[in-house]
Amino acid sequence: MQLSRRSVQRMVLGLTALPFATVLARAEDYPTHPVRLIVGFPAGSGPDIVARIVAQGMSDRLGQTVVVENRPGAGSNLATNDVVHALPDGYMLMLLTTANVINATLYQNLNYDLLRDIMPVGSIDNEPFILEVNPSVPAKTLQDFIAYAKANPGKVTMASAGIGSAPHIFGVMFQRMAGIQLAHIPYRSNPIPDVIGGQVDCFIGPVQSALEFIRTGKLRALGLTTAQQFDGLPDVPPIADVLPGYEASGWLGIGAPKGTPADVIARLNKAINDTTSESAVKARLNSLGDSVAPRTSADFGLLMKSDVGKWAAVIQSANIKLEQ
Repeated sequence: MQLSRRSVQRMVLGLTALPFATVLARAEDYPTHPVRLIVGFPAGSGPDIVARIVAQGMSDRLGQTVVVENRPGAGSNLATNDVVHALPDGYMLMLLTTANVINATLYQNLNYDLLRDIMPVGSIDNEPFILEVNPSVPAKTLQDFIAYAKANPGKVTMASAGIGSAPHIFGVMFQRMAGIQLAHIPYRSNPIPDVIGGQVDCFIGPVQSALEFIRTGKLRALGLTTAQQFDGLPDVPPIADVLPGYEASGWLGIGAPKGTPADVIARLNKAINDTTSESAVKARLNSLGDSVAPRTSADFGLLMKSDVGKWAAVIQSANIKLEQ
């Protein structure tokens, strides 16, 4: 039997539309099987702990298990790449962190565009970082520290979690706004033991990793990177009190591949926000030094876009490049 050109065109269009129709059909009763949440950091890391807390709450609300899968590597770029190329049906999600918006500028040869290829689903929390020093550093306040660094240009050492990491970028912005020069010491592992031991003078790191050491006097906290104070350390002022306009928040959220149906995004967003509004989850995250930050998908997208631009400006103005 011979088919007309019009019949062939209709068949081709029908076959082309089939995958999208399948995705849309699945959205109607989503989810029907477990959802994977990809975390670009090792098991037991701070982001992983938060991901598992939220995944449990989402599982209860979605009626399907949200399984956390760790795929560390290249500053979470490997995990992001996997999710970018996943089927946009809501069954593969990713944990987004501040690292992702920094990486958008820091890495020159990414084969994806974060803002174009990842859809914001919802935010989980805000994570204050803190400028902490070894107690032997002759500075009791942030003003003292800035004065000390100005009197000793290039001699005061600042640890980071590596070139281009959030502690490094946050520290660079702090130096530029304070008019000081610190000697950068990048680490491949946790630098806090060396700050405690006095091998390095200071570190701008997540509150959760320093809280115990600050409370026991092994580290001295001088300032928070967020504009708001942290309830767990009420005596530590924001850096912005001394350097108006300074703000450097860590955050965690969840994203999905571009093209994920809007009703699936909406259902996931509700599951995230309902989870983080639960008092037990709030308390657990607060104990880690984080504060819940529920947002709509659109508002989370605006935060991502704003931070990509903010950290691009710091990286480019300071000419920060990864070691080859």
